[in-house]
Amino acid sequence: MKAKHRKLAEKLAPWVVIAGLFTIWQAAIFIFNPRPFILPSPALVYQSFIDYRDPIMAHALFTLTNTLIGFGLGILVGAMLGIFIGSSRLIYAGFYPLLIGINSVPKAAVVPLLVIWLGIGQPPAIATAFLLSFFPIAVNVAAGLATVEPELEDVLRSLGASKLDVLTKVSLPRSLPYFFASLKVAVTLAFVGAVISETLASNDGIGYLMLQAASQFRTSLMFAGLLVIAAMGIGTYLICAFIEVRMTGWATRKQTQVTGGG
Repeated sequence: MKAKHRKLAEKLAPWVVIAGLFTIWQAAIFIFNPRPFILPSPALVYQSFIDYRDPIMAHALFTLTNTLIGFGLGILVGAMLGIFIGSSRLIYAGFYPLLIGINSVPKAAVVPLLVIWLGIGQPPAIATAFLLSFFPIAVNVAAGLATVEPELEDVLRSLGASKLDVLTKVSLPRSLPYFFASLKVAVTLAFVGAVISETLASNDGIGYLMLQAASQFRTSLMFAGLLVIAAMGIGTYLICAFIEVRMTGWATRKQTQVTGGG
């Protein structure tokens, strides 16, 4: 019974925290009574969502599409690059600093270049989502491959295994937990990239909607857009976490026990 109660508490905990945050938000409105254009109440934000639900949903679909396309490209390129870098210690030593340097460049500074190269609208949003999402995937896959013990590789090679056999049958399976952990980080960064680009160089998307709302001091609409982005981010994160538990249950026993997975 205690185990069941613990599982139930763990499932309810996120909802309790969210309800607590909204309660604190409403309490702050009641105590300090700020002007609505500075900090709107949850009720006012909800009303703005209802009033503008059609344009919000249209812009949200645009953002979600850009994010998922950029994220998909990030998975493909990041995984391939991670395998390439992590398959050799020499390549790892040579390319890893380059990855760090690329990731250190502020993506908001890259968007104007993307606009010159790709135009405005969807292409730069997809490209920015890709740029933010591929790095954690490449780094984690490379790190996962690089953590295979040299002694284990030597034993396998002495038993007749080729370098490709070691990579496909040992290194890649052992890097799966790193890969799926990176997906949960990368998908949230992909949303950040898409919204940044939509804010700077698009006529569609949640980023554009929030920019227009800010220019008209419609703060409640801005909060509604923020909550929609948060909801999409949480949803995609949970999907990645679900796939992670199903694919790497052998390495995530505690998560499997919490979710009741097999």
